[in-house]
Amino acid sequence: MKKYIVLYHASPDSWDPSAQTSEEDMKKGMEQWMIWAEKCGEHLLDMGNPLGSALKILPGGKTEQGNPETLGYSILQANNMDHARDLIKDHPHLDWNATCEITLHETMQTPGSE
Repeated sequence: MKKYIVLYHASPDSWDPSAQTSEEDMKKGMEQWMIWAEKCGEHLLDMGNPLGSALKILPGGKTEQGNPETLGYSILQANNMDHARDLIKDHPHLDWNATCEITLHETMQTPGSE
């Protein structure tokens, strides 16, 4: 099976990581994620985590702010891209708000590491 990195995106205006959210609201918000995780079963290798601030490192050591729209990640294993897409087609992230998107990346074998 192949591995896939799932990246969760949304407009920076749509979520405020410093907002005070009650533990009950956080728990309720995660219920649909847990249902999705159960549906994935053994195909979900890592539920992942939310991502915080980002720093883009440029040639010569220069830096600039990274993409604030990438909010988190998960790692799946699937037979192919169609299978991976089927695993995330009903993901609860896509129901959060109209700016939500998911990017699916197939990981590639590093040359010479076989």
